[in-house]
Amino acid sequence: MQKGNTSGISEFLLLGLSEQPDHQLILFGLFLAMYLVTTLGNLLIILAIASNSHLHTPMYFFLANLSFIDTCFTSTTVPKMLMNIWAQHQTISYAGCLTQMYFFMTFALLVDFLLAAMAYDRYVAICLPLHYTTVMSPARCVLLVTIFWLCSHLIALSLTLLMAQFSFCGSHVIPHFFCDLLPLLKLSCSDTSISQVVMFIDASLAGFIPFTCILFSYIHIISMIFRVPSADGKHKVFSTCGSHLSVVILFYGTLILVYLQPSSSYLADTGIIISVMHTVVTPMLNPFIYSLRNKDIKRAQRKLLSKGIVPSW
Repeated sequence: MQKGNTSGISEFLLLGLSEQPDHQLILFGLFLAMYLVTTLGNLLIILAIASNSHLHTPMYFFLANLSFIDTCFTSTTVPKMLMNIWAQHQTISYAGCLTQMYFFMTFALLVDFLLAAMAYDRYVAICLPLHYTTVMSPARCVLLVTIFWLCSHLIALSLTLLMAQFSFCGSHVIPHFFCDLLPLLKLSCSDTSISQVVMFIDASLAGFIPFTCILFSYIHIISMIFRVPSADGKHKVFSTCGSHLSVVILFYGTLILVYLQPSSSYLADTGIIISVMHTVVTPMLNPFIYSLRNKDIKRAQRKLLSKGIVPSW
C-alpha cells in the first residue's frame, strides 16, 4: 500500500444530492428547514431538561447529551452541503474532507455509545430498581460520558489516519454530499483490502459492543414485562423505554443499511438516500419522538414556552 496522499490531490468534488440546476433551490430550502428543525428541536429538549430539576436524573442526563450530539452529528455534513449549494461550488479540500469524516465518525460513535447507556439505564431502572441510585449515580454517569467521548475520538482518529495513508490518483469526484468512508474507499487507487479488513473490524467492534449492551438490556426488560400481571402494568413499564426503542430502531436500521456492506458493492444512489435518512432525518425525528411520547418532557417544554424562555414555533 502506498503511503500518504501521493496523488497530490488537494481537493475533492462533492456531487451532492442532485446535479440538476432546477433541483438546487428546492434542496437548499428543504435541508435548511430540516437542519433548523433538528437544531431547535434538540435545543428545546436540552433547555427543558436543564430548567426542570425533576428531570435531573440519569435518563434525562443522557438524553440531553444525545440531543447535543445529534445536533453536532448533523452539523458535520448539512452546513457544508448548504454552503456548496448556495455558492454553487461543490469542492472540499483534502484536509477538510478527512476532518469532516473524522468528526462525522466521532459523533456517530457517540450516538452509538449513548444509546447503549440509555438502554442500560432503563434496564437498571426496571429490573434492578432497588440498586438504581447506586448503579446509576451522577458521578458514574459523568464518567461514562467522558469515556464515550475519549473512545469515540480515538476510534475516529485511528480510522481517519488509516484513510490518510491511501492514494487518490484517479478521479477526485465523490458521488455523495459529504466525505464518507465507503465513497472515499471506492476512489482510492491503493490496495485497500487489508486496511478495509482492519477498518471493518475496528468499526464493527465499536458498534457491536454497544449494540450487544442494548440487546442484553431489552431482553431482560421484555422478560420483566412478561412477568407483570396486569395489562396496565405492562404498558406502564414499556412506556418508560418506548421512545428510546424507537430511536434505536431508526438509528441502527439506517446504520446497518449504509455500512454493513463491502465497499465493492456500494451503490452511490442507494447510499445517498439511506445516508440522508441516517444523518439528517433520524436526528430530526428524535426530538419529536421524545417530545410526543414522554409526558415529563412535554410538561417541561410547555413550562418553557409559557414562560417565554424560548419562542413558540
